Amino acid sequence: MQSPPASVYNAFMHKILIVEDDNSIAKNLSLLLGGEGYASVCAGGQRAAIAALEGERFDLVLLDLSLPDGSGYAVCTAAKRAGVPVIFLTAADDEISVVTGLDMGADDYIVKPFRPRELLSRIKSVLRRGGRAEALFEIGNLQIDTVRGTVHKNGAEVFLSALEYRLLLVFVNHSDAVLSRERLLGEIWDMAGEFVNDNTLTVYIKRLREKIEDDAQEPVLIQTVRGMGYRLTVGADTIRPRRDDYGTV
Repeated sequence: MQSPPASVYNAFMHKILIVEDDNSIAKNLSLLLGGEGYASVCAGGQRAAIAALEGERFDLVLLDLSLPDGSGYAVCTAAKRAGVPVIFLTAADDEISVVTGLDMGADDYIVKPFRPRELLSRIKSVLRRGGRAEALFEIGNLQIDTVRGTVHKNGAEVFLSALEYRLLLVFVNHSDAVLSRERLLGEIWDMAGEFVNDNTLTVYIKRLREKIEDDAQEPVLIQTVRGMGYRLTVGADTIRPRRDDYGTV
């Protein structure tokens, strides 16, 4: 599957390489990660994965050991050479592979089929250990903590529903890019846990504006681009990471 164009990746967004030959699993992983504020690139085999590592910068690799054109161990070696942490995706009865992978320097592993929340927790843990967990961001008068899942406006907490929060992350991760209604629905559909249609999207954008904008009737952050969709409008120096409790910048 194709990843978003490099031009719409946010500069402070973690980018994860998914190395998985099962297209269905890769797609679901990409949707899951996108809903939590991560960018992802999918590679279906050893050669594609190593080429991706040589051509792009990644913060983490999710690696299935069983690849159609070679061993996942070669990908692990390439990732560690590039200084990128690795989490193995492995079968339940594959103890030898797990031990071998950990001995090669893999940072963690998770057994298939895995629980989404557990995988996300392991990803955050590995990123923190590697000093890559940029947890706090500022967008104007908003502060977003992607580890705790909280949003503050002018120092006061803004209480968002799960879908409102995920919708905000989609906008943040594609700041200054115009997102069509179809694109937004596609980003949140499989991760919302509830029915979302075009009318529902309108309601959630309205609610999100009411909570994060100074004047929801004259929105400054989430703007409507007539005939095209919506855009989170921020200046190049407006969205930035903040020094936080995790020792990151």
